[in-house]
Amino acid sequence: MSKRNPKGRDINGVLLLDKASGHSSNSALQDVKRLFDANKAGHTGSLDPLASGLLPICLGQATKVAQFLLNGDKRYFVRGRLGQISDTGDSDGQVVDFGSTEGVNEQAIKNTLLNFAGSINQVPPMYSALKRNGTPLYKLARKGIEVAREARPVTIHEIKFKGLEGEILSLEVSCSKGTYIRTLIEDIGESLGCGGHVIELRRVGFTHFDISQARTFEELVELKNKGLSALDSILICADEMLPNLKGLYLDAEQTLDIKHGRKVHFSGLDVGQKIKLYDEKKQFIGIGENNVLSEVWPKRVFV
Repeated sequence: MSKRNPKGRDINGVLLLDKASGHSSNSALQDVKRLFDANKAGHTGSLDPLASGLLPICLGQATKVAQFLLNGDKRYFVRGRLGQISDTGDSDGQVVDFGSTEGVNEQAIKNTLLNFAGSINQVPPMYSALKRNGTPLYKLARKGIEVAREARPVTIHEIKFKGLEGEILSLEVSCSKGTYIRTLIEDIGESLGCGGHVIELRRVGFTHFDISQARTFEELVELKNKGLSALDSILICADEMLPNLKGLYLDAEQTLDIKHGRKVHFSGLDVGQKIKLYDEKKQFIGIGENNVLSEVWPKRVFV
């Protein structure tokens, strides 16, 4: 599965990491990369430093399909503090009192949540990685610069009320890509007339994976102490992260064509359809896309 070279091991696969709160996604990535002694690594679906939970980390060739993992739905457990707002939308920012929570009860919240189910429009927060003229918005925000952002459509598949203790609201949210939970809590707080910000955020689901399948960094260290083979054994193949894509099995000649950037003919596929490609040994080798001539061309292929 792997071999050593001066820059690290050529190891391929996806790790489901249970990221700890207080760490950036990039620092978690670097820790995992060092632990596996991998020559290449990348994460998909980054989490705020305050947030914990499911963070898929791609190692080696699996980094080539990371972009295709971003479209998956996600599930979060979130606790929000009502009556206060924050410049970052969470408790890492500057928090100030905003409005009274008198009269805000379970029924009022449940009534309000009905307005946030289904397709909604969200204005992305300034403290986000979205870019304006090549500069991430959070860098502008740190300089006190605010720019206009257009509302974007997102989908809240399900939003469950989980509890209200004092001013602390707990929810579980299943949503589409591009959804900002910080913004959701802010908008719910605004609808209730009292404001709100995130004090705890945990991603508990990513596509068809559950947090119970993820490993903490401490658990990874324990496995490493048993040997690299024990650590490597928990990696999953990148194609398991793409359950909604159809698989296409190539023969030896087609495999060679695809690996050399050439198209192969296949009928019965939709135009623009993305496909998981497998070689003649049924090994996953990347992603292809079908064109109007019923030709599959290599979009991201392992070499």
